[in-house]
Amino acid sequence: MIDEQIIANVVAAIEALDGPAKVEAINAIRAAVHEVSPFKSEPVDFVRWVPNSAVYANDYNPNSVAPPEMELLRVSIRADGYTQPIVSMPDDSGAYEVVDGFHRHRVGKEVPEVHARVHGYLPLVSIRTGQYDKSNRIASTIRHNRARGKHKVEAMSEIVLELKRRNWSDVKICKELGMDQDEVLRLCQISGLTEIFSGQEFSKAWEPQGAVSPDDFADLSGVAADYVDQDIEVRTANTDDPDRIFHTFDKWECQKAGFYENKPPRGMTADNCRAYYRELLADIGEFERVLDCVVGEWKHSCEHYLTNTAMNRIAWLGQAALCYKHGIPSEYRGGYGLLTEAQQLAADEAALRALNNWMGRNGRAAVAMADANPNRQSDIY
Repeated sequence: MIDEQIIANVVAAIEALDGPAKVEAINAIRAAVHEVSPFKSEPVDFVRWVPNSAVYANDYNPNSVAPPEMELLRVSIRADGYTQPIVSMPDDSGAYEVVDGFHRHRVGKEVPEVHARVHGYLPLVSIRTGQYDKSNRIASTIRHNRARGKHKVEAMSEIVLELKRRNWSDVKICKELGMDQDEVLRLCQISGLTEIFSGQEFSKAWEPQGAVSPDDFADLSGVAADYVDQDIEVRTANTDDPDRIFHTFDKWECQKAGFYENKPPRGMTADNCRAYYRELLADIGEFERVLDCVVGEWKHSCEHYLTNTAMNRIAWLGQAALCYKHGIPSEYRGGYGLLTEAQQLAADEAALRALNNWMGRNGRAAVAMADANPNRQSDIY
């Protein structure tokens, strides 16, 4: 057992200090304890208090918080205090770049009550030294955002493009960012087809089918724009399923309908959107009618998504039905959680029937629920 008198002496020495000197002493003691801690490898083992003037935002974060959620964060920190530190990286000048926690850092700087309570400081942990490279910092930021389900599609696409410029392979991007190759492909397409398709590795991931010869795409950098305008079907070599079909982003009917927007349609609130989703899924007759429209009219979207056996196709169909009927983005899929368990099961079964109807009409074998819904999303809808 440690001598309690030693602890008392340390506490007394700290109590005798004021202002910055006291904070520096606390940080120094925590740093010393951290060095001998069995949890030294975990960043959260050492939370330091840093003057907020020495903390600054990164230039790549794709996360965004809507005004109501930002206000809720302010209320939470005012009422509950800081329960999560800000993840950061020290720079050569002694300042700290935010890796995760940009909005928590804003609250500490901008809300007078919080600013006064924490004496102008912010609670920080530092990422591991092996992640100081910018590519690794970007990956860390995205992992934090994705774990909370928060990221802007457009900004994410720019980050994927940046990582590919830094010679990250699709496989590495998938591994480090927790994506599948279909998502990387979609984000690349958003960023700009010409630049992405000019990469040799990415070019080899495409095998045009039908009248177009692979030789026509030997130099994709010169024909990407024409290729996007052609109504052709493509399949990828970067999947174990030879029947997987890809269509370029501009062909997706769901995208044109607003599926990937990150704000409600005009005149609606987020709560309205979720309520509309609950209402649609609870009315199985209407849900089935809209699903029939989706699988009958959204040819390219259905081919692109419903042939992807690695994704949650039940979830996609539900989100697509919501978008088809109301123009509401998949961002508001949380309405599924407002259903009873029995209603959720009924909605799942309706989506499975629609999926298998589409599979049958396209010469594909019917699938079971376990295959259609591999539970790869925390919120099924």
